[in-house]
Amino acid sequence: MTDTLPDRLSVNPKSPHYDEALLTQGVGIRFNGQEKTNVEEYCVSEGWIRVAAGKSLDRHGNPMTIKLKGTVEPYFRHDVPEAQ
Repeated sequence: MTDTLPDRLSVNPKSPHYDEALLTQGVGIRFNGQEKTNVEEYCVSEGWIRVAAGKSLDRHGNPMTIKLKGTVEPYFRHDVPEAQ
């Protein structure tokens, strides 16, 4: 197990940046100093996150997202119970 998170990570299984093993460990995101719980995708080097835009869906049934730019700090959440 590694202690570093990738530069880019997505919760969408169709994305090339999806990593189920990391997501099951629990990944948290601090964006501009505030913890975000609705992040769909992030990129540290480019400084952006994608968050769901309400309950609206696109024509394929995926949530509509908006891109927010700022400081992105991913971390492992230790308060998530282990899957058994």
